[in-house]
Amino acid sequence: MEKSSINEMEDPSQEDVISLVNSMFQVSDYNKTEFSLEFKIEDIDFKSKFESLARKLENMSYVCKLEKMEERGLHVIIQKFSQKKQRKWMSTSWTPRILFAIVISFVMIDGYYRTSGTNSIVEIGDPLEMAAIYTLSLLGILGVHELGHIIAAKIHGLKTTWPYFIPGLPIIGIPTFGAFIQSKGLTINREILFDVAIAGPIAGLAIAVIVSIYGAYTAPVLDSEIAAGLFEGSKLIEWDLGEPLLMTASLALFGKGGAGHEVIMTPVMFAAWIGFLITFLNLLPAWQLDGGHMARTLFGAKLHKYATYGSMAILILLNYWLMALLILFMSSRNPGATPLDDISPLSKNRKLAYLGIIVLAILCAPLPSGFLSSLLP
Repeated sequence: MEKSSINEMEDPSQEDVISLVNSMFQVSDYNKTEFSLEFKIEDIDFKSKFESLARKLENMSYVCKLEKMEERGLHVIIQKFSQKKQRKWMSTSWTPRILFAIVISFVMIDGYYRTSGTNSIVEIGDPLEMAAIYTLSLLGILGVHELGHIIAAKIHGLKTTWPYFIPGLPIIGIPTFGAFIQSKGLTINREILFDVAIAGPIAGLAIAVIVSIYGAYTAPVLDSEIAAGLFEGSKLIEWDLGEPLLMTASLALFGKGGAGHEVIMTPVMFAAWIGFLITFLNLLPAWQLDGGHMARTLFGAKLHKYATYGSMAILILLNYWLMALLILFMSSRNPGATPLDDISPLSKNRKLAYLGIIVLAILCAPLPSGFLSSLLP
């Protein structure tokens, strides 16, 4: 180690950093540049040591990164931590509250309108009461999704913001486009990134399944002849936005759906459908979606890029062009999250869990009408 370079440092705290690294790793070489400290380490079991170092350095306003350089071995690179400034509209604590209030009003308006429309065909309940159930169902799915992320982040020592709910287009579309949180800490390794990413969709999906089962139980069914007359009078419109297999299973649980019966898409069923759709989109291995983070930890940056293109192709096949274009635009500006330790692989259990994620994505996908029957003999 070059002891002379330590004495030449202007920032006394750098001596503490160097001492800390030397106490935790087998350092075989050291180099100081204008903007960083570089340590070549010989440790074989470095994952837990690096995680501990990263947490300690973060408290000292430093950030470290693990890099494997060809012919030069494994290096820990340390730089002064510069706090990324939040956008002004996100820096106030009132912003998530205001957005949440707007989304609640949008969902209530949407639920009232949908209930009134359904009541013109078959009575399902008081519009205001049904709108409240619809709001509780939809925001329950989205809220628990974000809560899953927050809990997983807290387990790994990461601080996050409150959820930011995104207002949608009530009546003419969907009343909310989901929600998101921002991490206030550093993502140290692939396993932390994976755990935080997977927790949200799993938690939200559990609520979506409950809502779907309740919606299927309460959804009215019309005889095919009555439905045909309503179709002719344009009072009933064919649902053509796809049906997730989990929703099909919920209806089948109560003997509903299939040939000869028209199930009315009630507000609660619509809430479940939105929940399945958002879960499906989040599980796609694209960009910085939850599935994209998981794919990034498993496949690395290069394959993650191809997985993003593959996800766009799937969305186009399902006729979700706008979402495909949005992913293309956003991924070109910010391709994905990179953990500080992008070398340590995922555990075997997490790799197996990702296989389950693929299955869940298929079950939540808005498949075209008659897709399942076309596969059966």
